[in-house]
Amino acid sequence: MISSKNLLPLSLFCLALVWGATQSSQSLQAEDTKLIRIGIIGLDTSHAIAFTQSINKKGANEKFRGFRVVAAYPKGSPDIESSVSRVPKYIKQIKELGVEIVDSIDDLVTKVDAVLLETNDGRPHLRQAIPVLKAGLPVFVDKPVAGSLADAIAIFKAAKHYKTPLFSSSSLRYTDGAKKIRAGAAGTGDIIGCDAYSPCSLEKTHPDLYWYGIHGVETLFTVMGPGIESVARVHTRDTDLAVGTWQGGRIGTFRGIRSGKRGYGGTAFGTKGIVQIGSYSGYDPLLVEVVKFFRTGKSPVASQETLEIYAFMEAADESKRQGGKSVTIKSVWEKAEQQAKKTLKEKYGVSE
Repeated sequence: MISSKNLLPLSLFCLALVWGATQSSQSLQAEDTKLIRIGIIGLDTSHAIAFTQSINKKGANEKFRGFRVVAAYPKGSPDIESSVSRVPKYIKQIKELGVEIVDSIDDLVTKVDAVLLETNDGRPHLRQAIPVLKAGLPVFVDKPVAGSLADAIAIFKAAKHYKTPLFSSSSLRYTDGAKKIRAGAAGTGDIIGCDAYSPCSLEKTHPDLYWYGIHGVETLFTVMGPGIESVARVHTRDTDLAVGTWQGGRIGTFRGIRSGKRGYGGTAFGTKGIVQIGSYSGYDPLLVEVVKFFRTGKSPVASQETLEIYAFMEAADESKRQGGKSVTIKSVWEKAEQQAKKTLKEKYGVSE
């Protein structure tokens, strides 16, 4: 039996445990609800406005609670007219959403806790990302992650060098159907192949599939996963067909559409079933993953998989140059990696 003289110390001990647990819980809750201030780089894409509306609007999705876009640096593409011409309109719209316009990226990083790199043009992304990575701010880089495979590799190497979280994805990765297939919840069994498609308009300043075909290629990799080994491509004025061979002999295709009925989707082939991927589910499913990434610092997509997507598209361009011959991922990767290392060292003083 516990004597009465021991009851007081025991009671105090129990109270201390309860108080400690309460304080710990309150601390965790405070951390979960701490406002994360988001900055945007590049107001030359509708994504910047759509994302800000979703996060800042009154009565926003509960999953965006605790986040707010507070500042934006508007300069994006220097010479793509379809992008440059949007900036004045988007500056006006984003100001109406309560966002401050700043004069430089260096100024932006002093005002925010995380960054959306939204410049529509992938070519400036490496230069724009470096000061954010140096500042240690988690950054989401919208598609395309860069204007070349070399710059894409360089961005991820820089993130590793500065030990800063980085995440990049097309919104098509988070369509309802693609998510279910990836999670093994669609009845396909093990994936043995996939045919994916999307619109594929071209932009002369970028590799052919980077500008818009990225959406369908991201769908393809969401289903197939990493492990791409080679790519062969057929190109005509209206259509691109890129056939990829994955480890184990699995085959995945991307069809890029430039005429006729356009849309997003595809078919996943598995050991137990054949399933339609379904169409676009909007921006918010991606944005939910982005803000979760800002809170945790953990990218939901491995950097290797993201880089393989860009290697696939780079190999598809090389196949086109070679008249449709199969091109290995290894061949384009090794060349791009050497260029990435050179660029980081010579332009930014970053060495592995």
